[in-house]
Amino acid sequence: MIDEGKVTSIIIEESSKELSQMAKGVDVVIVGAGPAGLTASHYLAKAGLKVLILERRVSLGGGISGGGSLFHKVVVEDVELEGYNPKEIAEELGVPLKKVDDNLYTTDAAALVAKLSNASVSAGAKIVLGMHVEDLIYRIEEGVTKVKGVVALWSPIYLSGLHVDPIFFKAKAVVDATGHDAEILKIASKKLPNVNFEVGREYGAWIDEAEKLVVKYTGKVLEGLYAAGMSVASFYRLPRMGPVFGGMLASGKKVAEKIIGDLEVS
Repeated sequence: MIDEGKVTSIIIEESSKELSQMAKGVDVVIVGAGPAGLTASHYLAKAGLKVLILERRVSLGGGISGGGSLFHKVVVEDVELEGYNPKEIAEELGVPLKKVDDNLYTTDAAALVAKLSNASVSAGAKIVLGMHVEDLIYRIEEGVTKVKGVVALWSPIYLSGLHVDPIFFKAKAVVDATGHDAEILKIASKKLPNVNFEVGREYGAWIDEAEKLVVKYTGKVLEGLYAAGMSVASFYRLPRMGPVFGGMLASGKKVAEKIIGDLEVS
């Protein structure tokens, strides 16, 4: 027979064991389990890095799942975006694609979420849902502010407004993949010393420019802090692209390669 208490104790013990180990330090914390975050996690974990994704919702995929205004298809393009080809990235991650125009492919929104999530977990990344990042760990070394991890609460605690102290996850690199709101970059701009930038909002829609520019500007913002996906668009005030996800995939791969280089992973 299966004992109810045993089931609960297993869940608590195994979860606490993993969270305890991750709190001691991971290589990369990615905030946001959308297309850029999931893609980045795959390539980072595949390179042998210890990767933790924290997602405030209890679902994966970010803006993918809603498709285009709840139509269940999304678009990926076969073009070069700053040296990255979204179609090739999608195929590498197992996403089923259907050609519908000269360089445009569709896939089901649910299929894209499923394949990106599977690629992340299969590579060894750990995803924790329902976790809201409210602050950053930092140090000042030789006058330079460096991000050293994140400060987090379970999302229901944050949403209820309870006055509860957070928990901490140390990391060598933190990625803001929170989307349009660029939540982690905003925290850095408001709460870290020696930081002299403000975070705005992306401009209106211009797909061609948006797809190129979000990949072009993906990368390091501060020592230890990186931006990927729509966080990049908000930070640099770039155009938006809507339900075309090639730039998100390319941005995720680029930020992973940048971190791998910075951490000197062989």
